[in-house]
Amino acid sequence: MAVLTLEIANQIVFEARKYARSIDAAPICIAVLDIRGVVIVLQTEDGCALLRPDIAQGKAWSNLGMGASTRSMRSAFEELPNMNPAFHSFMHLAGGRLVPSPGGVFIMDGEETIGAIGVSGDRPDIDEACAIAGIEAAGFTARI
Repeated sequence: MAVLTLEIANQIVFEARKYARSIDAAPICIAVLDIRGVVIVLQTEDGCALLRPDIAQGKAWSNLGMGASTRSMRSAFEELPNMNPAFHSFMHLAGGRLVPSPGGVFIMDGEETIGAIGVSGDRPDIDEACAIAGIEAAGFTARI
């Protein structure tokens, strides 16, 4: 079983930030969690808003907790308005940590999920692009 080490997590964060700066994204916060949901790395760029660390962790945690990417969660809840009661139940059970907004991406080593990354700071699609860029530049596969 592959393990998401501190070294790997730091490389993913470095590459995600490098990509964010290359596209002139707003300051971002990046959280990398291992498969257990434990925060391995949490970095916040200068000028990032106060809630961004919580949102980034929530995006990564949402992936792991629900077994689905934050993009797919957003789509499911938008397409099925009657899912609103279910979403509120899930949110309650998760202690308010679900963030169904793109930017939460699974980190894959081959076919194995080894963790998740959450990025927050810019528009959700840009957050997600930064997450994917970080994962792929570090030699792993992103799954959304």
